[in-house]
Amino acid sequence: MRLFVTGGAGFIGSNYVHHVLRNTDDSVTVFDALTYAGNRANLAEVEDDPRFTFVHGDICDRAAVTEALEGHDVVVHFAAESHVDRSLLDPDVFVRTNCSGTNVMCDVAHQLGVERFVHISTDEVYGSIEEGSFSEGDPLAPRSPYSASKAGSDLIALAYHETHGLPVVVTRSSNQFGPYQFPEKLIPFFVTNLVEGRKVPLYGDGLNVRDWMFVDDNCAAVDLVRRSGQVGEIYNIGAGNELTNREVTDRLLAALGKDDSWVDYVEDRKGHDRRYSITTDKVRALGWEPAHDFDSALEETIRFYLERRDWWEPLLSRVRNR
Repeated sequence: MRLFVTGGAGFIGSNYVHHVLRNTDDSVTVFDALTYAGNRANLAEVEDDPRFTFVHGDICDRAAVTEALEGHDVVVHFAAESHVDRSLLDPDVFVRTNCSGTNVMCDVAHQLGVERFVHISTDEVYGSIEEGSFSEGDPLAPRSPYSASKAGSDLIALAYHETHGLPVVVTRSSNQFGPYQFPEKLIPFFVTNLVEGRKVPLYGDGLNVRDWMFVDDNCAAVDLVRRSGQVGEIYNIGAGNELTNREVTDRLLAALGKDDSWVDYVEDRKGHDRRYSITTDKVRALGWEPAHDFDSALEETIRFYLERRDWWEPLLSRVRNR
């Protein structure tokens, strides 16, 4: 199979590329615009693999997408603007990339006759839930420009399946962490702050709940859906590690030998969802289950940031100047 992976120089996309080249015989073309969170260094280990190709391009550029996508069997569409805080400041770019870009990808994929289109989404499209868990058929209730643009992109992809027969499958994953995550997200941001002797800014009371999943477990699930998921269906992916932001912070403090004085409680983010939770029965029915427990995966992630200052230090100016 020839896979066309959009956003493959980002956090989840690059980990997916590593997963595919490590575990299959498939070839991979990464198509990435290398915006602030895209980083060729994430792919350094596979640059010399003869099954790997990199194309610098924007998913909103129809001509560039058409030229690069020709001859590929499968699209795995990770490319997206994905940081909620940034979406509050600059929502236009989120709508452009996540909605218009997805429309271009679907339309070109339809015209070229790809065999499968895997659209990568997020559990944030469901909104917040106080009790219980969202299943794939529940209504969407996004509460930020980011999640609203992702919900729109989901509907665009599914509409191409209904209207044109594009063989779409959608995945909606919970919060992820692991190597190569851009240091604006909670875990790498807090680790790099603590390593540099800075306090960590914790929103509100710190009791917002997320389901935390190691990125390689998500990549394994996405690839299983790519191969075995039913066309036209949505698959939630989560590890069942529901923890408050404060609990995650406490684990990071303990791992790095810091106490509570290193936490700086800051004004809560606008529209901050209280709790995300999703059912994962459908993807587990395909044969997937997470292979990593939270604590060992967190330890592995912290070790990456301790050992790879050469990777994250050049990125800090992009975080602090946003």
